[in-house]
Amino acid sequence: MIQPTLNSLRTYLHILAVCVWLGGQVVLAGVVPKLRKTNPDALSNIAKGYAAIAWPAMVLIAFTGAWGLAEVDLANNSSEYMVTFGIKMLLVAMAVIATLIHSNGTSKLAKSLGGAIGLLATLLAAYCGVLLAHVG
Repeated sequence: MIQPTLNSLRTYLHILAVCVWLGGQVVLAGVVPKLRKTNPDALSNIAKGYAAIAWPAMVLIAFTGAWGLAEVDLANNSSEYMVTFGIKMLLVAMAVIATLIHSNGTSKLAKSLGGAIGLLATLLAAYCGVLLAHVG
């Protein structure tokens, strides 16, 4: 068996938290439209239930991401790596802001755009993470 390391644990926790954050959004994108028609009263409870696990997952994403960044020698990375990293950070910030707008918004527009932009930004940030992991 390959020997586990602290870095492998960090990477595992980061990916697990991304799965919770992103996977929950994808599931909700499929479930919410159907629930809105059949059981709209359930939406609030479902949103609260998801938020109870999603926001701690985002905290774990930020913690493990910062930990991983501390392990990287940024001076030895290419400009392409740094640009990709910067784009990823912008997308993560956009995802969090859009999700906050979605969660706290009161209009249909805020809910719709916040949710859609949050999901898209999260998908793109995850892909940037894959690109960064495959450098070198």
